[in-house]
Amino acid sequence: MSLEVSQLSKLYGTQKALDQVSFKAMPGRILGFLGPNGAGKSTTMKIITGFIQADAGQVQVMGKDALQSPKEVSPLIGYLPEHNPLYLDMYVREFLEFSAGIYGVTGKERTVRIEELLKKTGLLPEQHKKIGQLSKGYRQRVGLAKALIHDPQVIILDEPTTGLDPNQLVEIRNLISEIAKEKTLILSTHIMQEVEAICHDVVIINKGKILAAEPLENLTSKTSEVQLELETEEALELSWFESIGTPAYGKKGNTSLLISCQDPAEARKVVMKIVQEKNLNLMSMSQSKKNLEQIFREITK
Repeated sequence: MSLEVSQLSKLYGTQKALDQVSFKAMPGRILGFLGPNGAGKSTTMKIITGFIQADAGQVQVMGKDALQSPKEVSPLIGYLPEHNPLYLDMYVREFLEFSAGIYGVTGKERTVRIEELLKKTGLLPEQHKKIGQLSKGYRQRVGLAKALIHDPQVIILDEPTTGLDPNQLVEIRNLISEIAKEKTLILSTHIMQEVEAICHDVVIINKGKILAAEPLENLTSKTSEVQLELETEEALELSWFESIGTPAYGKKGNTSLLISCQDPAEARKVVMKIVQEKNLNLMSMSQSKKNLEQIFREITK
């Protein structure tokens, strides 16, 4: 086990930021760390990386106690905070050389490592530019390269794709997936599609407590409910469909409906009966399993 967090607690005055948080992360698998704003994600990551102290609990990184020996554990972790701290007046290669020196990576090893990361992160054409001249996507690449410069075994990325355009998003996702093949990687994000696209395991935290910690496929397969989605030309009443399951209006207001139900075949029959009785013009009807975003909202309500 590369990273194991056990019964981690943190108090700010009388407020419990973390309440006996426990989870594990394994090599070769990306762990999605999810939660609403203020749930305790950043606090957890700052404790793991030694930026702040915990009030109780344990953190084991590669078998070493991160809380008792933070200086010993620090070289084993690569951390990209949400607000990527970069020296904008430095050139890309210069900044990576500086970062390598901080971790004691020198000489030929430093040269080889920087060349490798410039290629892996796609920064080779930008290496002689000042960081301040780079786009947000390329700055994130510089931050990732910095987090990897000392070849850590555990990588922690806090909101690494915030503010990226769709093309940059795909590129960074691909890079993260490539990095994770050889490392233990924790990805904190609000973007559920991102988790569904690249994560293997999921931890959901809310109000300082862990609500779920398991493989993504296990979490999404737990629900037996199916969602029926329909759209009509006329306004719909939720009460018409309450016998089927749990109805709610969709993205198009009261002319579209989402119905969570156990028996979609029977639900479709009832919908068609209501359409006939109310003389409605049915535009479309489809069904799907609940996605991670819907499961997340239910768990964290």
